[in-house]
Amino acid sequence: MARGKLRIYVGAAPGVGKTYAMLSEAHRRIERGTDCVVAFVEHHDRPRTEVMLHGLETVPRKQLGYRGATFTEMDVDAVLRRAPAVALVDELAHTNVPGSRNAKRWQDVEELLAAGIDVVSTVNIQHLESLGDVVESITGVRQRETVPDDVVRRADQIELVDMSPQALRRRMAHGNIYKADKVDAALSNYFRPGNLTALRELALLWVADRVDEYLQQYRGEHNIRKPWQARERIVVGLTGGPEGRTLLRRAARLAEKGAGGEVLAVYIARSDGLTAGSPKELAVQRTLVEDLGGSFHQVIGEDITASLLEFARGVNATQIVLGVSRRKGWQYVFGPGVSATVASESGPDLDVHLVTHDEAGKGRGLSGTPRTTRLARDRIIWGWLVGMVGPALLALLLRGVAPHLGLANDMLLFLSLTVAAALLGGLAPALASAAFGSLLLNYFFTPPVHHILIANPRNIVALTIFVAVAVSVASVVDLAARRTHQAARLRAESEILSHLAGSVLRGENSLESLLETVRETFAMESVALLERESDISLWTCTASAGTRPHVGRPEDADVDMPVGDYMSLALTGRVLPAEDRRVLAAFAAQAAVVLDRQRLKSQADEARALAEGNRIRTALLAAVSHDLRTPLAGIKASVSSLRSDDIEWSDEDRAELLEAIEAGADRLDHLVGNLLDMSRLQTDTVQPMVREIDLDEVVPLALEGMASADSVVLDIPEELPMVAADKGLLERAVANVIENALKYSPEGEPVLVAASTMADQVQLRVVDRGPGVPDDAKERIFEPFQRHGDAPRGAGVGLGLAVARGFTEAIGGTLTAEDTPGGGLTMVLALRRVPGRPQTDPDLPAAATS
Repeated sequence: MARGKLRIYVGAAPGVGKTYAMLSEAHRRIERGTDCVVAFVEHHDRPRTEVMLHGLETVPRKQLGYRGATFTEMDVDAVLRRAPAVALVDELAHTNVPGSRNAKRWQDVEELLAAGIDVVSTVNIQHLESLGDVVESITGVRQRETVPDDVVRRADQIELVDMSPQALRRRMAHGNIYKADKVDAALSNYFRPGNLTALRELALLWVADRVDEYLQQYRGEHNIRKPWQARERIVVGLTGGPEGRTLLRRAARLAEKGAGGEVLAVYIARSDGLTAGSPKELAVQRTLVEDLGGSFHQVIGEDITASLLEFARGVNATQIVLGVSRRKGWQYVFGPGVSATVASESGPDLDVHLVTHDEAGKGRGLSGTPRTTRLARDRIIWGWLVGMVGPALLALLLRGVAPHLGLANDMLLFLSLTVAAALLGGLAPALASAAFGSLLLNYFFTPPVHHILIANPRNIVALTIFVAVAVSVASVVDLAARRTHQAARLRAESEILSHLAGSVLRGENSLESLLETVRETFAMESVALLERESDISLWTCTASAGTRPHVGRPEDADVDMPVGDYMSLALTGRVLPAEDRRVLAAFAAQAAVVLDRQRLKSQADEARALAEGNRIRTALLAAVSHDLRTPLAGIKASVSSLRSDDIEWSDEDRAELLEAIEAGADRLDHLVGNLLDMSRLQTDTVQPMVREIDLDEVVPLALEGMASADSVVLDIPEELPMVAADKGLLERAVANVIENALKYSPEGEPVLVAASTMADQVQLRVVDRGPGVPDDAKERIFEPFQRHGDAPRGAGVGLGLAVARGFTEAIGGTLTAEDTPGGGLTMVLALRRVPGRPQTDPDLPAAATS
């Protein structure tokens, strides 16, 4: 069965018309004869949206009970049985009521798509998981209902439903979105012009990125290489030198001038040994470009100019930023350089920016990592040209212009060409130049001319000396060049090993980042760490970097570097020179160390969790054997006394025994409640429903049913800002903290509960005048089954504060202990305040984010 197609309407905020657009599309499809049903659509009492539901078949919803209330959710089974061609599912990011088929509505949609049903849905931009922090910083409201970006990106069609902030606020003011009693609060809080403008920009940019993905896919399918300047894409060519940081910052400033500009840094690595750039400098520049909002790429290519232009055209770039060459003036005799060549070959569709920097014209020196001890191919070609073509041209020139210059001068001129060939191309072109030059000297300038004969014995000695000097000079020059390259290579290797050792000492490298460093350092396509359990076991890939990593036997890879008997580093892309394997061995050994460290850390975490579980189980057994048995014994004794026929109890005695039974049952209920709450925290099943609430509503509720509530003094200002919290969890946390304070507070000393504002927080302080807690125990009292000192009135299993801190952290707050001035302990419960004035309707944020 073919998978169904997903169409999503994306909006910047509630009320822009996503649901209306979805219903309009449904009516159009029905008019074309398509079988379309409403699986779940929420009209939120908006008249225009409700009218659009008329004439559409609606699948009955499923009713679920939760916390004493009844909720309706989409009935996935009913939709699957109905099997329409198209199903309308509103609010893709919605969280289903506990007990539903799936936790999230997008998971319901995935089931419909898998069954071959096309789905049309809606989502607000603030519900995308990757934008949660951004939206919270803009609106001050944390979105609890989110949908993974990949779910939306995989949609077959994405359509933006756009509306200007002014038009949306007018629609809000006219009562087309919320009821009249909520309009003022919404306009002054979530629907402020700044909020809506920022959310609109987020939606436009996100959809633009998705459109760009479609464009890249289309260009690839149709093999379009010519750039389409749909948006500014700036490619920065890096060499691994220090000037790269200047280029990246300059490119970032260029990108900021155009809306939606993008920076792509690219490093071209040749496949002939260690990369030419310093790994340390490349790592710094990678971090810099990512901090600037760009991306880092590495491309393997022999021709730097062609590879750079091919990459730029492949990503549909509009501009290329390069640095002015670091070469000295005389070095331009070897060619115009990469920057000038790119500028001349870029064509009219690519703008090339040459940026000056402090390193311009200072020479390359040895700052970069040499690729190999061999000379570059361009230099070798120039060496052969100078060594072979040069003597022929020189012979023609001397014969035509200065035929009587003298044999000694002729030899010196030919010797200069041999030396130049040695400087450029090394030993082989110089030896060939010496041999070819001696033949030309013999043929054209040594009597008898035009014959391979020498009449004068002195000329034989001169030619012999010429050849010997030429060979000697060529050998010395070539040896010096090779020694220079070898020294630079050793320096590069030491720099790589030093950087590796430093990262080991700092503990920075993860296994994946280490393998990525190996891939970049040796210019490989992919690197994989393979492992097996025994000699007969199959190799498995533990970690990898790059595209298409090797997953078979290590010996089948291009490069195999064993690490012990059952681990190996497999590299693909090319055969690695023998001189590079020494550095590779160091990387392989470090990879094994990092893997062992990760596994040891994982085992330590597991052992710590097991130890904590054993400690809690031991403490729980102790609590059950003592703390829970004590109220049970009191209840049983009181019940047995009441059931006894031997004693005639008075009404006062009966009331006292019944009161003891009730007190014991209440104590049992409290202990069991704390145990269950601790169990929920340990299993991470607490799911807070954060809303905007007032503390003066929660604290009095926490005091209800508390025996010593009359010993609590409240100081909660009415003008206190609202806080973002789960009402039930906050009430339970406050109750536990106050009960703990009452337990340790002396007789006649009331417990003060005061609230105040501090920066972006609202702090609730519970102050007692008890014995206090030493500094070294202030954190330990929040651990499960911990009790400090004696509790004169009442007892417990030591879970109250642990549960209170767990619930507080679950709703995004903190709970800490401080000394009370003059003696005692102060519990400080800090919650995130909601910006702006308190809203009249605490449920408004839920509607605004749905």
